[in-house]
Amino acid sequence: MISQNAAADRICYSDRMNKMVETLLERVADWPEEAKAELVQSIVDIETKHFGAYKLSPEERAAIERGLEEMRQGKFASDDEVAAVFNRYRS
Repeated sequence: MISQNAAADRICYSDRMNKMVETLLERVADWPEEAKAELVQSIVDIETKHFGAYKLSPEERAAIERGLEEMRQGKFASDDEVAAVFNRYRS
């Protein structure tokens, strides 16, 4: 059983967090559009992590379809091509 103090602490914490969220969201109105877009993507990522499956954008879906079609056509990088890419980005 949770003590009354622990339950009260959780309620107070929740209230403080809700107020922090409200305050931040009020400030977002003054952010540049690029920052707002980053916030939206972050929220989507967090929501997906905690509450459900990721929903592909039309662009992401099209890229996956292209990749699957290339795979069906046997268009794969050779071992040498893959090694060259890895070597290019290694320190």
